[in-house]
Formats: sequence, structure tokens, C-alpha cells
Amino acid sequence: MTGPAAGQVSARTGVAPEGADGGGGAPAEVRRWSGLSGKLLILTVLFVMLSEVLIFVPSMANFRNTWLNDKLTIAGVAASVLVETDMVSPAVQAELLRTTGAVAIALNDGDRRRLIAMAPQAVAGDDIRMTIDMGEADPVTSIMQSVHTLLAGGEGFLRVVGPSQMGLGGRVDIVLPQAMLRDAMLGFAVRILALSLVISAITATLVYLSLRWMFVRPIRRLTGSMARFQAAPDDPARIIVPSARNDEVGDAERRLAGMQAKLAETLEQRRQLANLGLAVSKINHDLRNLLASAQLFSERLEMVSDPTVQRLAPKILATLDRAVGYTRSVLDYGSAREAPLRRRLVRLDVIARDVGEVLGLSGEGDVAFDNRIPQGAEVDADPEQLFRILMNLSRNAVQALRADDNPAAVRRLTLEADCGFEGATIRISDTGPGIPPERRDQLFHPFQSAAKKGGTGLGLAIAAELAHAHGGSIRLLDRPGPGASFELVIPARAARGDSASD
Repeated sequence: MTGPAAGQVSARTGVAPEGADGGGGAPAEVRRWSGLSGKLLILTVLFVMLSEVLIFVPSMANFRNTWLNDKLTIAGVAASVLVETDMVSPAVQAELLRTTGAVAIALNDGDRRRLIAMAPQAVAGDDIRMTIDMGEADPVTSIMQSVHTLLAGGEGFLRVVGPSQMGLGGRVDIVLPQAMLRDAMLGFAVRILALSLVISAITATLVYLSLRWMFVRPIRRLTGSMARFQAAPDDPARIIVPSARNDEVGDAERRLAGMQAKLAETLEQRRQLANLGLAVSKINHDLRNLLASAQLFSERLEMVSDPTVQRLAPKILATLDRAVGYTRSVLDYGSAREAPLRRRLVRLDVIARDVGEVLGLSGEGDVAFDNRIPQGAEVDADPEQLFRILMNLSRNAVQALRADDNPAAVRRLTLEADCGFEGATIRISDTGPGIPPERRDQLFHPFQSAAKKGGTGLGLAIAAELAHAHGGSIRLLDRPGPGASFELVIPARAARGDSASD
């Protein structure tokens, strides 16, 4: 079975083609940026830019301090000349002002303040908007002053004071246009921004490609396999083949493969159940007619005076009555509602004896029947349903015993029971080959036959369902020795808190 062409997936890679999501979502082209890949790329760029912003602010403050210290160093060179010659020529003053960009340079030497150079335009005290002492600058103050400079608009002047870099022992005092420092800081910001964009692009690309290879592609492979399996869940070829990865993605692939295999197996079982129900419904009507005719013929046997016929005729009629009843309720298995139980006290040893007779185990045969149920043992159960449970379990055991054609093999079926006020515990044991370990987990599931090749695999499933209808259970005992042993528990209605009648 194959799905539409849009749902086809490469058998080699297991990845759905672009635009085929199989789940009714938007095609990959439409959600290129709203998908996981696009979101991953955008978030990576944003996070890298955020990291750059956190680095940008202290970097800007450090640039401002370095820039101001450089101006103080140049002014300190001029101050050293003043100390040696006690004068600075006008040409040197002009060059010094041009180089530093300052409008005034002075040297504070103890109690004396000596002017080294000054621009022709006068600077009033109100024009100086900020005084910066580089000797007392700390990181927090530097950051705050840097932000103020960037936001101030560049108007007015700055007074910068700092120790001389030439070992003069004094302090250099310069006055600078605030716009000059602001322009230098803006240029540095532009360079940092460009560098940040390049770093963000490279980092985001590398992270994007890495995460896409590690996560996005495997997730798309998983969703593609889901889409393929959804189109044809009964096709085993569409079950994903897990990769060799040992991380969470590999675990998800293995779990998806197990889930798909389990679902395919369940669908196959349901298909078999549907086919079985259809086949049974077709033959049910004719079978009932045949059994009704057989009942009429068997009733005539009661008029024969032969002792053997007189002994066997009631058993034949009882067996035919059960068969007719089964044809009326054969479709109850797997239906939404089971027929109500008709529980009453019955003799368990008599039901066990009937099972042996129906299976042909009462006389001398290839399988010995050891009925160890105490005579007169009573159990509160539906007699017909209890007969079906014991019949299915015993028939499976007999089939397993007869499957071994070794003449020296011991073939024995044993029934035991412990009956009391709280209910009955019945054990059905045989000396056959036992249940293979690989079949024990699915033993009570439909179509999991363990008795013989070609069996329907419904006997144990029906027995388990009927036991649960009584509020009981059935399980395979893990015991030493040959063969298999099943334990059936039928609790009394009083022990379960049920009413006196169903």
C-alpha cells in the first residue's frame, strides 16, 4: 500500500521531501522562518548581540579612559619642556593645542599653576560641563561618565586632570571640547558594532549549522518517518530504522521504531480479528443448522437399548448442546460487552471429568489424565464458562504433549485445586516441552499460539478473558521441572464484595 505522491519519502534516508509534513501543517517553504531552523538562527544572532552589548559598555569606558590618558600624556611632554626651559614658544603651543585638541593646558605643581598653552578663544567657567580626575577614576564612574558623554550631545567642554606621566610630580590640567571626545567614542562604537555584527554572523552560522546537523535534521527525519507511517501504518517498510546515535535523539528514534512496530503488530492482529469475525459470521448460521440436525439424530440414540449407547448418548447430547451454545456466543469475544455470567455453586471435579471425556482422556490413550481435584470440591462460577477455561487450557496441553512423537516420552495432564471460602485456585500442569521464554510476554494475547504450529492463538486469550470476567486471574507458573503449569484463580463473590447473585 502506498500513500499519495506528496507523502512519499526516500527509502534511503527516511526523510520526507520539502513541503510534505503529512500532518496538515504548513509546508516547509511557508514556515522557513517560523520553523525550528529559522527560530534557532534568529535567537542565536540575538543572544550573540546581547553578549556584545554587555561587553560594549565597559569597552566604551575603557576606550574613553585610554583616549583621555593619551591626551594627558601629550600634555605632560609639554609640561616637561616648561619645567626645563621655563617657557614654551608660541609655535610649540600651537602645535601642542592642535595635537591634543585642547583649548587650554596647565601644570599644577604644588601651590603653583602654570599655563602651558591656551587657545585664543576664551572659555568661561559655565562652559565646562564636567571635570574628570583620571587619578580617581573607577570602573563604575567611568561607565556612567561615558554614557553621559554619549547622551549629552557634545556641547561644552571637559576638564581633565591627571598625574603627569613624565615623573614631574605635578598634575596636568587640560580643557577639551566635549564634542571631540564624543566623536571619538562614536567612531569606536561604530567599529565595535561592525565587529560585533561580523562575530555574530560567524558565531550564529556555526551554531546554526551545528545544531541543525545535530538536532533539526534528526527531528525532520523523525517527523518524516511519522508522516510515512501515517500514510500506510500496515507497511513494515515504513518503520523508521534507528541510527547508531547514543544520545537523546537516538533514544527517540529507537522508541519511535518500537512504537511503530508495536502499532503495526496491533493493526495486524485487529485485521486478523476482523477476518475471523467475518468468517465466523458466514459459517455460524449453517453450523447451527448442522448441529441442530445432529441433536435430532443423537436423541434417537436414546431409544437404542445397547448399554454402551445408553451410556454415551447423554454425553453426546450434552456436548452438542454446548456446541450450539458456543455458536450463539462465538462472536462475543472481542465485543464491547460480554454475556452476563450465571454463577452458582458447581462441582469442580465433575467439570474437570467432563473436560477429560470431551478430550478423549478418560480411557487408555497416549495421554494420561490425572484428575486430582477432591471429590465434591465446590466453586462459585459460571459452569459453562469455567468449562471453556479448563477446556482451552487442557486442549493446549494435550496438543503440546502429542506434538512430541517420541514413544518414550511421558505424556500426562494433571488437574489440581484448592477450594475454600475465598474461592478456588486451580492448577493445570503437563509434562510437555513447556513454554518458550520468548513467547511468555505475549502468551495471553490473541494470535500468539504456543501449543502447536498453525494454531489460532485464541485459546489462552479467551481463557484469560473469561477468568477476568469472574474477577479472577490466570498466569503461567515459574516452577522447576518439565512442562508448563497454569494457575487459575476464581475468587468467591463474597470475597470480592459482589452481590449474592449476578
